[in-house]
This record gives sequence, C-alpha cells and structure tokens, in this order.
Amino acid sequence: MTPPSSTLRAADQIAYLDQAAASDPGRQYKQQLLAALNLRPGHVVLDVGCGPGTDLPALATAVGDRGAVIGIDHDPAMLEQAQQRTAAHAHVTVRAGDAHALPLDDASIDRARTDRVLQHLADPRQALAELRRVVRPGGLVALAEPDWDTLAIDATDTATSRAYTRYVASKVVRNAAIGRQLGRLLNDVGFEVASIEATVAMFHDYQAADAILRMPAVAQRAWQSGALDENAARTWLTSLTNGPFLAAFTFFTAIGRVPATNS
Repeated sequence: MTPPSSTLRAADQIAYLDQAAASDPGRQYKQQLLAALNLRPGHVVLDVGCGPGTDLPALATAVGDRGAVIGIDHDPAMLEQAQQRTAAHAHVTVRAGDAHALPLDDASIDRARTDRVLQHLADPRQALAELRRVVRPGGLVALAEPDWDTLAIDATDTATSRAYTRYVASKVVRNAAIGRQLGRLLNDVGFEVASIEATVAMFHDYQAADAILRMPAVAQRAWQSGALDENAARTWLTSLTNGPFLAAFTFFTAIGRVPATNS
C-alpha cells in the first residue's frame, strides 16, 4: 500500500515502502502480481515507478541472466537506493524517467508492472497508453492499486471516521478510486483485460494499521485544513488505540495483455 500522505521525507518514504512490502498484505499481493506476470528466462521486464528497487531483485531472478530488468522512477533518492540494491544484478538497469513519457522504444518490453503508482500520477490513462506503446504484442502488464474510496475505520464516533476517510479520498490521494478503474482504463488504451482481482486489506492491530495508514499525521493535516474538528479527532485517535481495532480497504490487481497482432 502507499501512505495517504505526501509529506514524508525521502528516507521516511523509503522506510515506509519497505515496511509496507514486508507487511502481510504487501507480501501477499506482491507474490500474486509476480506470478501473474508469468515471467520466463530471457524476458525483458519493466517496473515503472520502481521506487527504492524493492521488487527488482525478484524480477531479475525470474528472468535470469539472459533476461533484462528495467526500473524507472522520477525520484533521484529512490533511483540511488534502487541502484545500490541491484548492484549485484548485472542485467538490472535503473533509469530516470516519467511514466507519462517512457524513455523506451515501441514494442521493446515483454512484461511490465506498476505497483501503487497510478494513484499518484497526473494522468494515469496516459501512463497506461505508454505501457501499451512499449509492450510487445502478446506481452503482459500487471497493475496493483488500492482503492482509498473504500477505506473504513471502525469507531464509536462514526461521524469522525467518515469525515477522516472522506478527507483521505478527496484531499490526500490524487486518484483515490483508481483501483476500481483499472479494467476500464486498460480497455480504453487498447489492452485486453485478462483478469481483475479484488482483495480486502484488513487490519486488526492499530500499530500495524498505522504503519500503513499514518492516521495521526493525516488527521493532523485534516484538522489543520478544517476538514476535522481537532478535539473530536484527537479523541477519535485515542479511542482507536484502546480496545478492539478494525480498518480495511479494497486492493485491486489487474492484468492486461497486448493483442497478439496489432490492428
């Protein structure tokens, strides 16, 4: 998952991404996404928005020394970390680039993936059109995105819970409902939609949830903007740490295929 916060420093953001990847929901969907790509030795695979390179070693192992892995990100701090983490993999290349205008030739990639990237982009459809351009006929793309518009947090004060989740969906995440839109967007740019899966990321432990959701930091932003009453929000946050806890949201994965013959 990606934190509903855009104010983390680079080091904190990298630590967050590592923590999210190591969480139970993170490990589960990443394994599913990797399996869905159906990687084979010799494939050229692209990771758009590769971040600190969390998934590049697994991709490199799957395609072997005869294959190639390309990680693209726009953030210099992420690229530096990704380069360090993949230094032992000679067939991994990390490059600066924009998801809206990939620095790659047409039909040059066998497999591609984005993982919690489209939710942040100015134009997700354009990014998918770029993937359609660079992936070869018969190639696959795998997409994974949360749907923050489905976020639910149980509390006695349901009004504050609702106000908080509405704030996340309307003000914090640029494309909060992108998860449910993946199939339509793939279809719009010319992919065949091979599958769409939805799972619920559920948390019964406050600390585990807060590692992903960053609830105090987001709530503070909300009351500073006037979206939440500060006293009510502080009481709400305290209540979440006492007694049973439950928070959940829906997470979508989608697989698209480039038609075997272009028309």
